[in-house]
Amino acid sequence: MLTTTQTIAWLDNFADKIETNKAYLNDLDTPIGDGDHGSNMVRGLTAVKAALADKGEADVTTAFKTIAMALISKVGGAAGPLYGTAFLEMAKTSKAGNADLASLIAAALAGLKKRGGAVAGDKTLIDVWTPVLAAVRANQLTPTVIKTAVESTKPMVAKKGRASYLGDRSVGHLDPGAVSSGDLFTALLETVVQS
Repeated sequence: MLTTTQTIAWLDNFADKIETNKAYLNDLDTPIGDGDHGSNMVRGLTAVKAALADKGEADVTTAFKTIAMALISKVGGAAGPLYGTAFLEMAKTSKAGNADLASLIAAALAGLKKRGGAVAGDKTLIDVWTPVLAAVRANQLTPTVIKTAVESTKPMVAKKGRASYLGDRSVGHLDPGAVSSGDLFTALLETVVQS
């Protein structure tokens, strides 16, 4: 069961990783997007940290809702609604009494698919969330699983989002949302799974 303290530590770690990788994420987004994925995510996660600090000892459902609202209101492009949806679905699931990681990630992934209309193989963050969920269910989430999932987007042709306008020219580029999702799950691994 994920606790509020773990959730806040997870998001703090995620925010630190995104801050460190901001320029890299922007560079990844330049040839296939708007070139601002890193900057947008930093803005959103700065808002998340501030909002969570204001909540004090909130329950985990409130924490997830707070994260979702901050991301939706502060992150531009597709990333805000997508990440926001993921955490809103986690909030709904935890409110229903399921705060185990597999249930939370499964609910978030279902929400992401519905919101973005993407499936595995479309060169989106779904390509990271799908294998991560399988690994969490099998109790086998490792840095290698995450890295392999992120790297899998490089040879794909983008079928969703801005990158899809490039068609075959999107091949050879990592999906920025997949990379930031990799940071999200690496932070989860370090903060919650291995702690």
